[in-house]
Amino acid sequence: MTIDELNKLCKGTLIDLLNIEFTGISDSSVEAEMKITPDLYQPMGVVHGGALISLAETVGSVGSFLLVDPEKFNTYGSAVNSQHLFPARTGILYAVARIIIKKDRKHIWDVEIKDDAGNLVSISRVTNSISPRKQDGRKE
Repeated sequence: MTIDELNKLCKGTLIDLLNIEFTGISDSSVEAEMKITPDLYQPMGVVHGGALISLAETVGSVGSFLLVDPEKFNTYGSAVNSQHLFPARTGILYAVARIIIKKDRKHIWDVEIKDDAGNLVSISRVTNSISPRKQDGRKE
């Protein structure tokens, strides 16, 4: 799948609503950007932690989706552990997910989110479960 195809696939989803756009993919990493708008703020005028977690889970989950045959396997986020380190207010956030564990049934990704100035805004570990599909497309 190309980056353009991936971005088109995400139109009309939460990924689109959060202004997340994929910018790079490989066998071991996924990169995306999220434009900061006031819609992402919490009341104190900084990006809401939930938006940061959504960005982290998105890049980690897409990474697993791209590593399996979606006709044969479902990928589900099963855990996200995040620490927010620096407040983000304006500009663009840059997320990079790198796979650290790739097993048959589980993928684990480390995700770094930085701002325009290179400040480390948030770090996350995303765990995805990989499940075989039944013939009718359901999980076994």
